[in-house]
Amino acid sequence: MKKICLFITSLLLLSIFSFAQTDSLPTENWDTYLATFQKKPGSILLNMSLKSSAPQQAYPFLLVTGVKFTDCSREGFPSSREYKKLFLISDSVKAVVERTTGAVLCGTFTYQCQRLDYFYVQDTARLRLPLSGVYKNQLPDYEYYINIKADKGWNTYLDFLFPSDTIRDFMDNQKILMALERAGDKLLRSRPIEHFAYFKSEADRTCFSSFVLKKGFRITKKDNSGGAGAPLLLQFSRIDKPQVNIISRITIELRRQAAKCNGEYDAWETAVIR
Repeated sequence: MKKICLFITSLLLLSIFSFAQTDSLPTENWDTYLATFQKKPGSILLNMSLKSSAPQQAYPFLLVTGVKFTDCSREGFPSSREYKKLFLISDSVKAVVERTTGAVLCGTFTYQCQRLDYFYVQDTARLRLPLSGVYKNQLPDYEYYINIKADKGWNTYLDFLFPSDTIRDFMDNQKILMALERAGDKLLRSRPIEHFAYFKSEADRTCFSSFVLKKGFRITKKDNSGGAGAPLLLQFSRIDKPQVNIISRITIELRRQAAKCNGEYDAWETAVIR
């Protein structure tokens, strides 16, 4: 079972984001998160933009391939020196796969001293031999892994690699908190935090309004100015501390309740306190 994990190192994040920015195409949206898998930490880097088009019928097969590395931390993540080797081997693997068949690189999983790349491919013929050659030539002392199987529904991408709603809340909240920190906020002081949600009808908005009022929020704005058929805005506020564990518990609860009221919780914002 996959659960959110707040074990984060600056080295890991810098390495992953560096890869995501240099390896992705402009139309792709690469993101990363850490979670626990069978009670141990792991990281997933994936192309989030594939969600809207998955499954792609032209790529019915899944290729999972990578190596078990030796220079890893107690938590199972590679050292900075090891990362450089792993990026190089991933580049070589990607080149071989794309020369052999049509392919979509959708993600990478790093867990317990193993780093695996996930591709959806058009054809599986003639893949195994050239991939084995890459590993034997470039990392002869490393144990390598190649697994090819049918996955027409892209279940591995949708059910394993893609984050759950709970994890996405943590990811989104972490990004906002990092932006506050870059602006000089130490995130130590409680302050008013504004939240936003949208609903299809007044009855749905009233349903959610009753919930947030019971939770101590104050309604700060209702907006119907979008015209006929446009979502109805509910803006509401409460004094809380902007720290990832605290704010994520709040947003997870708000998102679930908004869905029960046929609406959608959108986001939150707050002022920078230096």
